[in-house]
Amino acid sequence: MRLRRTSLKVAAAVLAVTAFATACGDDDKKSDGKADKAPAGSALPATVDTTMGKVTVKDASRIVPLGGDIAQTVYALGLASNVVGVDTSGAVLPESKGKPTFGNSRGLNPEGILAQRPTVAIGSASVGPRTAIDQLKAAGVPIVLIPDSSKPEDAITRITTIATALGVPDKGKTLADRTAGEIAGAKAKGAQAATKPRVAFLYIRGQANLYQIGGKGLGPDSMITAAGGIDTGTELGVEMSAALTPEAMVSAKPDVILVFQKGLESVGGVDGVLKLPGVAQTPAGQNRKVVAMDDLELGGGGPTAGVALNKLVDLLHG
Repeated sequence: MRLRRTSLKVAAAVLAVTAFATACGDDDKKSDGKADKAPAGSALPATVDTTMGKVTVKDASRIVPLGGDIAQTVYALGLASNVVGVDTSGAVLPESKGKPTFGNSRGLNPEGILAQRPTVAIGSASVGPRTAIDQLKAAGVPIVLIPDSSKPEDAITRITTIATALGVPDKGKTLADRTAGEIAGAKAKGAQAATKPRVAFLYIRGQANLYQIGGKGLGPDSMITAAGGIDTGTELGVEMSAALTPEAMVSAKPDVILVFQKGLESVGGVDGVLKLPGVAQTPAGQNRKVVAMDDLELGGGGPTAGVALNKLVDLLHG
């Protein structure tokens, strides 16, 4: 999924997953800015399929994860001390404290990345710009780009691919199996709920005067469906996102308004959301049913996908 941030609740979930990684036997320690060598017994070199063709990784001692959910996964695999830098969406994770940053996942600073002497960079296919990726590739850095996440289950294959590329396939299988079980449990819980709420996901950034309704292909769509709700934007035929209008909101008739936590804060909370075009005229607006989650939670592309989906089920049906 494409819209990423984090919150304290997500951080707690990530810490729980990292604790799992420690239980797997990794004695990884906090980084002091220098990366340790890859764990002994790593299954490298490894060749993996990427969106840019097959890529062989020979060394995972200096990892650059491009994207918050990618960084989550690398940390959950017990490789925090091998990470030599992160983008802004990964910088908010507790394990990233003190690590260099080099732009956001759509506006990477290749010079900043190369300054960390990475032995591998790994991210979603949508990271960029492409000129930055080309520059890293030209410098000899193995670039592992994997398909973007479009549904919660994608987290399973993404974890497996990342773990294989970094030489820890066994830990990847254990983490993927755990994540798959959490996703399945959350989906079953949503399917058994007595309600099937109509949900409108609104992407809002008050400081940028940006107000959109989400639809098919945007990350939250699949999360809403998996949680046992109806995405009203998709029902209206919205592809990805469209400008928020009073007509769209009235036609959508949502029971619940779903927003990113940062978006909620950018308009001053629930009262600010109710002032957006058409919202007050909807059942959700009349009942002040506005719920917020973090970007990484709704992205669902990392090892906390099942935890986040379970939270969404509770928010929608609670």
